[in-house]
Amino acid sequence: MVEHTAYETIEGDAARGLVLLADHATNRLPPEYGSLGLPPGAFERHIAYDIGIEKLTRRLAARLGVPAVMSYFSRLLIDPNRGEDDPTLIMKISDGAIISGNHPITPEEWENRLNRFHRPYHRAVSETIAHVGMESRKAPLVISLHSYTPAWKGVPRPWHAAVLWDGDPRAVHPLIAALEAPGDLLIGNNEPYDGALRGDTMYRHCMETGIAHALIEVRQDLIADDAGVENWEQRLAPILDDLNARPDLHVIKRHPSRTGDCAF
Repeated sequence: MVEHTAYETIEGDAARGLVLLADHATNRLPPEYGSLGLPPGAFERHIAYDIGIEKLTRRLAARLGVPAVMSYFSRLLIDPNRGEDDPTLIMKISDGAIISGNHPITPEEWENRLNRFHRPYHRAVSETIAHVGMESRKAPLVISLHSYTPAWKGVPRPWHAAVLWDGDPRAVHPLIAALEAPGDLLIGNNEPYDGALRGDTMYRHCMETGIAHALIEVRQDLIADDAGVENWEQRLAPILDDLNARPDLHVIKRHPSRTGDCAF
C-alpha cells in the first residue's frame, strides 16, 4: 500500500490485468483547509464522498487480488472525476450546501489544488494502468466504483445499481447482463445519469486510450453498513472475475465518444 496526500494505492497481482478505481473514496481534508466553512454533518453526505465505496473497493481488491487506486481527499476540495477545464471541478454550491472555503478562490489556489491533489491522483491512475499492462502483457480492464443517493431532489431512484458508460460497450453489456441475471436487481443503463463526460476519469484513462472499462454505481443505502458492503462484494467479485477472463476485454480498441470530443 502506498499513501499520498492525493491517493492511496492498494497492491495486487498486476499480472491479472484488472484495475479498480475509486475517485470519491474518502471525505478527508488536509488540516489547513479546516472544514471549508461547512458544518461537520456535510462530510457525512454524498457531497463529500461516495458513501460505502472505500470499504467496497478494499474488499473487492483483496478478494480479487488486484490493484486499486483510491482518492485520499474529499470531492469538496477538488473533484478528481472532472476534467481540469470543467466548471464543476471546484464547487461553490453542492446540493444546497454553500462551500464558503471555495469561493472566492484565487487562481493560485486553484492551481495549487490541481498540483497537490488532482494531478497526482491521475498520475497514480496512469502509472497503475501502465504497470498492470506491462506485467499482464495485455491491455488492462478498468472498473471504476461509485455510489449515488437513493433520491435526488425528492425523486426516488429505483435502481439498485447502475452501469455508466460513454461509447465503448465491450465491458458494459456483459456486466449489465450479469448483474440482472439473478432477477432481484433493477440495473440502470446510464441511469440515473449519463456516463459520457468529457475529461472525466474514464474518458481520460480509458476512452482516449482504447482500454475496456465500465463505471459501476451502487445505491448508497445498499452499502451504508458492513453487511451491505459484504453483500455487494459477494455479488460483484465473481462477475468482475468472469469479465476479466474475457480476452476481448484485454485488447486496445478505440470507440467514438458520445461527447463529440473524442472521435477516433
